[in-house]
Amino acid sequence: MADGRPLISVVDDDESVRESLPDLLRSFGYDVETFCSAEEFLRSPHLGRTRCLLLDIAMPGMSGPELFQSLTATKKHIPVVFLTGVEDETVRSRLILQGATDCLFKPFGEEALQDAVKAALGLT
Repeated sequence: MADGRPLISVVDDDESVRESLPDLLRSFGYDVETFCSAEEFLRSPHLGRTRCLLLDIAMPGMSGPELFQSLTATKKHIPVVFLTGVEDETVRSRLILQGATDCLFKPFGEEALQDAVKAALGLT
C-alpha cells in the first residue's frame, strides 16, 4: 500500500500474534506486514519502507535482539518495539538502553501498543 500511511512490520513466530495485530494496527491508521522470522523480514521488499518494527525477542533462528543488532550494525535505523512473553525487567531495561523504543510484555493492552508505536514514530 502506498497511500502514505506508515508501515509497521510485525516479526513474530507466534501465528496468533501475526493474525491479531494487523487488524488492530490498521485500526490505528497504519499499513502492516507480518513475518514469521527475522530472516523472512530481511529478505522482504518491505525492509526499506518499514517505519516501526514490532519484534519478538525469542524466535527460532535469528532472535529479535540479533536482528536489532544486525540492523543497527548496517545503519538501518528502524525504531523497534520488542514483544515478549517473558516478563523480565532486566531484559527490558537492557534493550531500551541499547536503543529500542520499548519492550512490551505479552499480553499487552491496546493502549500500551498504540503508545509504543506512536513513540517509535515520533508522534508523542
